[in-house]
Amino acid sequence: MTKPPLTLYLAAPRGFCAGVDRAIKIVEMALEKWGAPVYVRHEIVHNKFVVDGLREKGAVFVEELTDCPDDRPVIFSAHGVPKSVPNAAQARNMIYVDATCPLVSKVHIEAQRHADAGLQMIMIGHAGHPETVGTMGQLPEGDVLLVETPQDVAEVTVHDASKLAYVTQTTLSVDDTAEIVAALKSRFPAIIGPHKEDICYATTNRQEAVKAMAPKCDAMLVVGAPNSSNSKRLVEVGTRAGCSYSQLVQRAADIDWRSLEGISSIGITAGASAPEVLINEVIDAFCERYAVTRELVETAQENVEFKVPRVLRQPA
Repeated sequence: MTKPPLTLYLAAPRGFCAGVDRAIKIVEMALEKWGAPVYVRHEIVHNKFVVDGLREKGAVFVEELTDCPDDRPVIFSAHGVPKSVPNAAQARNMIYVDATCPLVSKVHIEAQRHADAGLQMIMIGHAGHPETVGTMGQLPEGDVLLVETPQDVAEVTVHDASKLAYVTQTTLSVDDTAEIVAALKSRFPAIIGPHKEDICYATTNRQEAVKAMAPKCDAMLVVGAPNSSNSKRLVEVGTRAGCSYSQLVQRAADIDWRSLEGISSIGITAGASAPEVLINEVIDAFCERYAVTRELVETAQENVEFKVPRVLRQPA
């Protein structure tokens, strides 16, 4: 039986960003240096395939530092941690390595700098997301106000409208965040924002590629994890950009083929913590069922690289 024709649009950039690449490398290098087990507080990145692969090599994933023994190294995830976590590790004389993405660390430094200047902080982010928890945890509890929507901005109570600054989670929707920032500036004209926006280059680039690809597609799949903020935002961006069937899949087994019956084009992208091997698995699944013509939709090129911490570059 002849396979039906299908145009497969592949977004670029997609998949791993420099911060994710660095975080995974940190766990692998720590295992090489200190042997197994190495403890990791929270999933190093939000991807089950990646986490399971590191677990097989000897990484032990825990949610809290209290779950770690004193005598084994611990790594903090790419999403960042509250200040209380490294403080507790130091108090216990633990070896720890901070795998926080440097672009998240930049937001932490910003928040501290504004607070030191006497400004009250407002954070645009998702409640309970580890990155938001980590950033808000750079300052004493209650010092950072969280807003998730323009409606939250209307209801927030501040100490002094003339002494405010805001930061954002790095993995938000660029368009949604712009709306919230506009609401903040409208209500608090004196509010100070970051010198360069906090949403990271990788999030922005992946969303731009989806905006370019979505109008061409009958359907779009985002390879990523359900707890990955940037992956979920790509689904939303795809829907808004004109592709009404935009879905998140962790891997090829999750594809709902019945919903895709009759399509003549598909768009594929991946969140910043999804490895290329899973993207290829999804592409292969379409090649088995369709006569595929591939087209790359490239909106940017990335050549960012972050160094691993010095402790891992020194001999044990």
